Amino acid sequence: MHNLKKRIILVVLTTLFTVTGSNMVTYAETNSEALQNAQQQLQQQQSIVNQKEQEKQSVNNEIQQIQQELDNLVSYIDSNKQEMAKTQSKIDEVNKLIEAKKAEIVVLEDKILSRKDIMKKRAVALQQNDNINIMLNLFFESDSISDFIQRASAASELMDADKDILTAQKEDLQKIENDKKEIDRQEQILQGQQQVLAQQQAELSQNLQKRQQSLTAMQEKYNQIVQQMALAEQQKAGIESKMRSIQDQMAQPSRPQTASAGTQGLAAPGVNGKELYVTATAYSPEESGAITRLGYNIAANPNMKLIAVDPRVIPLGKKVWVEGYGVAIAGDTGGAIQGHIIDVLMPNKASALQWGRRTVKIVILN
Repeated sequence: MHNLKKRIILVVLTTLFTVTGSNMVTYAETNSEALQNAQQQLQQQQSIVNQKEQEKQSVNNEIQQIQQELDNLVSYIDSNKQEMAKTQSKIDEVNKLIEAKKAEIVVLEDKILSRKDIMKKRAVALQQNDNINIMLNLFFESDSISDFIQRASAASELMDADKDILTAQKEDLQKIENDKKEIDRQEQILQGQQQVLAQQQAELSQNLQKRQQSLTAMQEKYNQIVQQMALAEQQKAGIESKMRSIQDQMAQPSRPQTASAGTQGLAAPGVNGKELYVTATAYSPEESGAITRLGYNIAANPNMKLIAVDPRVIPLGKKVWVEGYGVAIAGDTGGAIQGHIIDVLMPNKASALQWGRRTVKIVILN
């Protein structure tokens, strides 16, 4: 009879502890799930930050490459401008020579024109008097042999001068034609050089414009990535703040949301008792026997708050507050429960796996 009454009291206390502990477990599990979700979000956000950092580095490398290409293009354009300036100097010098040649041609053309007048007069004179008549006139009009010789010599020199004039006229005309051809050739060469340099300059300017557009686009992309990184870092900081808040809540003593006046003090960690830190694992009725060491039927009452202990550390039958679990009865033992290790009872295997293995604070209540 005495044992029956003892069992009834234990059942009543266990029921009260179970109601109280359920609220505490719900609170702890909610925080645990929130923490896990926050950790996952943090990992995802960190992955985004890392990805954006890689994109930022890649774009920065492209910007540096484009900038180097721009520098090379600008240098080449400057070099091409210098070549154009040298070519322009040559063009100016050749133009001066061309102008001088043109002036020479004008002088020659004037000389030729004057010769034409002389030759025209001579031709008219020759038509009126042939050479024989000239010689007869010279003979009969001469006062003496000496005068004839002098006149004949002068006439011969005049005739030779006519030949020289014709020869010079022919040479000057040929020189004018050659000079004109040389001027045309030099002008064509200069025009070709000007066209080549102008085409090179146009191509370089076009390439420079394209590279500048590419650089502008890459800089805009870089700025977008920097903004995205800043946003990701901000979100990451928010998640970290949320995690710290959850961890602070979990570190604070868990209080039951509903409990009777007689059991509120038992749920608080500040009550009198011996405090220990232990390694806590979890088990369920699915993995163990239905009856515990103290005779509790955990198969029939899977939601009760009960822990397996090493009796050398925690006496069997003691009420124990367990961080993150609540107030439980030390009602079972186990082969693997040696030293500062406890095994908390969970209603099923899934809950036990979710609990995992953790280090917690416990209070052996007085």
